[in-house]
Amino acid sequence: MAGGIMGPARGGRTRYRPMSEINVTPFVDVMLVLLIIFMVAAPLMTVGVPVDLPRTAAQPLNQEQEPLTISVDGQGRIFLQETEVPLENLVPQLQAIMRNQPQGQPERRIFVRGDRGISYGRVMEVMGTVSSAGFSRVALLAEQPSGRPAGQPAQPAQPA
Repeated sequence: MAGGIMGPARGGRTRYRPMSEINVTPFVDVMLVLLIIFMVAAPLMTVGVPVDLPRTAAQPLNQEQEPLTISVDGQGRIFLQETEVPLENLVPQLQAIMRNQPQGQPERRIFVRGDRGISYGRVMEVMGTVSSAGFSRVALLAEQPSGRPAGQPAQPAQPA
């Protein structure tokens, strides 16, 4: 018996014995639900600034290390990774990041993402500012077209 009640003891009283088994089924159920929640939520947390990228048929580039991403959203605001930055502070922040890079490694690639609804001039202004500060590995990001051959995974943002 799992714990239960013992028969009548001396004097006609019943004696309760503590349950010594642990039921782990609720614990496992909760852990599986949490696992599913995190598996669904993790990919949604990787995108920082919502930008509607233009589409291109260019092939993706191989990446040797994680690039820096500069995003220009639909209102023309500029973001370095997920942090909003005024245009005049963008170059000093990029220079500070590059100074902290280990010696001997090539310069990190900088990707510029621009919402398709904003002026092309705004994206080129950001890209020109970064390029004129001496950063040579600057590239634009675009979205792959939806009509890709079967068997290839969809990749939301690829360098063009």
